[in-house]
Formats: sequence, structure tokens, C-alpha cells
Amino acid sequence: MEIHFGYVAHALDLWEASPAKTVTFKRYTQLPSHERLEKLHDITEQNLNHTLRILHYNIAHEINLYRLSSSIVPLATHPEVMWDYISPFKEKWLEIGNLIKKHQLLVSFHPNQFTLFTSPREQVTSNAIIDMEYHYQMLEAMEVLDNSFINIHIGGAYGDKTASLERFHKNLQKLPSPIKKQMTLENDDKTYNVAETLSVCQRENIPMILDYHHHMANKMEGNLVDYLEDIFLTWKDSKRRPKVHLSSPKTEREYRSHASNVSLDFIWPFLEMAKTLNQDFDIMIEAKQKNLAMHQLIEELSKIRGIKQTSGGSIHWK
Repeated sequence: MEIHFGYVAHALDLWEASPAKTVTFKRYTQLPSHERLEKLHDITEQNLNHTLRILHYNIAHEINLYRLSSSIVPLATHPEVMWDYISPFKEKWLEIGNLIKKHQLLVSFHPNQFTLFTSPREQVTSNAIIDMEYHYQMLEAMEVLDNSFINIHIGGAYGDKTASLERFHKNLQKLPSPIKKQMTLENDDKTYNVAETLSVCQRENIPMILDYHHHMANKMEGNLVDYLEDIFLTWKDSKRRPKVHLSSPKTEREYRSHASNVSLDFIWPFLEMAKTLNQDFDIMIEAKQKNLAMHQLIEELSKIRGIKQTSGGSIHWK
């Protein structure tokens, strides 16, 4: 069984390489009008160049799984800005995409918690579509639609979970079908548990990402192992390896918050479950120490009998 690992956005041991530099709307409006677009261009160019640096780091360390920063483009979806962030950087987007394709990297985006389709407010749904379009357009500009996806949560319950789920299905029909094809859904730590998220994914034919930490904070009736095969099966039509998110609690009191690193003791019960399926899959590490936490976990795993590190970002488990 092969497991590939990745991390989120920032390679912490690269000097000055944040791919998420930004400018607030307030600061933007304080600039002279002739400097505003130039500021947006400068920041976006920095973020794109830093993204390239991180991808080269990943390639050098044989890490083929990576979550791109959603903040590459400052103020991209702000209703009072809405600027063209594709045309001026066409060659840079393609350079990034060519690197991803050449080295068979798998990239993703994870829009923020406000990108949801359960709200009774039409404006929230409209904003969610705009945000999904923004992420899709970046992937399209990179020409990596076959190497990528966009992951979101179902959303809120608004006092009636059944009605909210039906609203999700209805509102999702407003999302252009090419964008929906890039979607994955993830169980969350407060509202929609594994069973509920799986049901939605099966109905909409959307791959499901299992977040084990979220599951531990928001359990459903029954055992996770009984759902795992069906979760992995939601990836069948996508022709991609199933993907899982792993992190561990910061403290018992701050259980939902991510710790700096990933506790092997915390995630080991899940790994033992996954081993019973004997299927290759991907793991995205969601820890404060980003790539450093990923490297530490792989090193710890490789010391276990039967597990061998096969690259900077993968293991083989007999």
C-alpha cells in the first residue's frame, strides 16, 4: 500500500516564500488611484513566484501532493475591485501549470468556510459561486484541471439540518457543471459528520475527503471503519487516489484547533483502519508546522516495522 503525503501552502524552511501576501481593501482604497492596480500586480507576481519556489522545493523532495494558497491573488473577489488577474500573468500561470504537469503533481484549493451552499440567503450562494469561479479560473489558467480539485465543506445547519441539506442540493445546481466536476466535499468538526457528508457525496457524485480530526470532534453513530470503503469508492469516477486530511488536537481544551505537529498516537487508529483496505491513498497534513510536520510524521512512520519511506513525501506499507 502506497501513501503519498502533502502539506498546505507554506514551505516553512524556505526563506521569505509566502504565497499569500495580501493587501487589505482599506489599504487599497487609501492608495492613489493610479497606484492601486500596480499594487495588486506586484503582490500577485510575488505570490506566483513564491508558489513556483515552493513547487520546486516539492519536486526536489519528491512531494507530489500540495495545497495551493487561496490567497495568491489579493482582493480577487472583492465586489469593489474584481480585477483581471489572469491576462497580465498568463505566462506565469502556464509556467506553474507546466511544472505541475511535468512532474505529475496533484494540487488543490480549499476555499474558506464562507464558501458554502446551505445558506437561505441568496447573496451567500452567489458569493460562493464567485469564489468557486475564482479558484477554478486559476486552475484553468494553469491548465491543470486534470491534476487538481477544489475542496469545500457542506456548510451550516441554520437550525434545520434536513432543510439545509436539501437547500445544498438545490443551490449546488447553480454552480456551473465544469466547476462542480472539480469539487470535493469534506466532513466538518461541528455540523455535518462523516455519514451525512458521505450521503451528500454519493447523491451528487462528488469525491469525499475524510478529515479524521474532524470526525473525532464530530462523531456519528456507528464505527468509522464501516464507512471507509464507501468513502474511498466516491473517488472511483475521478480516477484519482482517495484523499484524507490528518491533524491532531492542539489540546484537550482546544480540541478542534490544529496542533503544531501531528500526533502519531492520535492518527494511528485511522491508519490501522485504512490498512485493512490495502488501497493506495493520499494524506494532506493540516498542522501549524506545515511541511515540517509532514516530514516529522513520515520519519516517525518509517521507523515502524513494515513501513518504508520511498521518497520525501511517500511511504510503502507491506
